[in-house]
Amino acid sequence: MDIARLVASRSTCIRRQVGAVLVKDKNILATGYNGTPTGIAHCDTRGCLREKHKVPSGQRHELCLGLHAEQNAIIQAAKHGINIAGSILYCTNAPCVICAKMLINSGIKEIVYLEGYPRRLS
Repeated sequence: MDIARLVASRSTCIRRQVGAVLVKDKNILATGYNGTPTGIAHCDTRGCLREKHKVPSGQRHELCLGLHAEQNAIIQAAKHGINIAGSILYCTNAPCVICAKMLINSGIKEIVYLEGYPRRLS
């Protein structure tokens, strides 16, 4: 989990820094942090639409240009041809519903996180 915290420190999100580490057989397979896709201006330099419009945490994700840490970890593994089925995700925050579905379909067998994530399903 210390490594997930360190990875989170690379985040350029001005609202929340999240780090994720995929591990299998005590080996790190991939890491990810929340931030914009490659080649797109980072939120810490261009600003944040969700912050500008005072959108509460956990809502209106479509306004955000960034990817979640879990998504970036999955993408990095895919980009480098690494099989993550059967791995464990260590993440500084609990995955949102969208990320949870991606993790399930990726074959992640366990999710370990430090802090909860605000969810409102009604």
